[in-house]
Amino acid sequence: MDKPLRIVFMGTTGFAVGILQSLVKMKYNIAGVVSVPDKPAGRGLQIRSSDVAMYARTQGLPLAQPALLKDPAFIALLNEWNADLFIVVAFRMLPEEVWRLPRLKTFNLHASLLPQYRGAAPINWALIKGETTTGVTTFLIDHNIDTGNILLQESLSIAAGETAGSLHNRLMDLGADLVCRTINALATGTLHPVPQPDISPLYGAPKLNKELCHIKWDQESTQICNLIRGLSPYPTAFSLLKTFAQDPVPIKIFQAHPIEHNHHHPYGAILSDNKTYLHVACRNGYVSLLELQIAGKKRMQVKDFLLGFRDNQALFI
Repeated sequence: MDKPLRIVFMGTTGFAVGILQSLVKMKYNIAGVVSVPDKPAGRGLQIRSSDVAMYARTQGLPLAQPALLKDPAFIALLNEWNADLFIVVAFRMLPEEVWRLPRLKTFNLHASLLPQYRGAAPINWALIKGETTTGVTTFLIDHNIDTGNILLQESLSIAAGETAGSLHNRLMDLGADLVCRTINALATGTLHPVPQPDISPLYGAPKLNKELCHIKWDQESTQICNLIRGLSPYPTAFSLLKTFAQDPVPIKIFQAHPIEHNHHHPYGAILSDNKTYLHVACRNGYVSLLELQIAGKKRMQVKDFLLGFRDNQALFI
């Protein structure tokens, strides 16, 4: 039997789909789904729907894709859906006209232990910063980004060498459970929101950009490897392979491990036996590349890359 609460779900990404799937599986009453408008994407600029919009259509759920969240027609539709609760996961910042509508208010699921890693990319930044613990938080939306009162939190240990891809999936599963617990507690009136603590230092999670993804070999090996795993499999850390035979070639790096060792090689220098290993010199040692991708080629293990690579005078820049 469906749960009595009427819920409107708002989201965009695959992470949000995982949460919505769980709510559908648990037979919560989804009165409507809100996502971003369809837009051109990819090399062919074909019109593409968000992951959440595509999933909503497969399930026959009522779907809205407003260009403007303050559009009177959209506000009227939300009133028509008559939801008790709005749930937001990986979506846009909501205006007060929207988040104040439901009687049980509006809560957000964020993939960090707030107040740490507020922002668009908390999973990536927790790894880039070398954290060993992260988690998920449900909180009430207010006028600012990721600052509202906390409802529930659940922590998760980060495995050694874990990438953003695997951590994303584990946090999605944990988040789905936390969202269900939050709904049930709000429905029974047993949840008491608390302000986010004032802690220092406080790390943000800004949107990822190409400059961040470009590896700087003058950094320490662990710092570089944290960047690589924090950006793997997407958007992926990269470097430019400079040889004497051709222009620099972009190389995406998906997996690597740090080696601390004193040396006198220039940053970015390559050390290899041309068979099994490829080490790149950095500040306090080397980064041993394990999995990479040449522009226009498939992902490959380093031993496969070395089958066609014999230039030990090359540099990563």
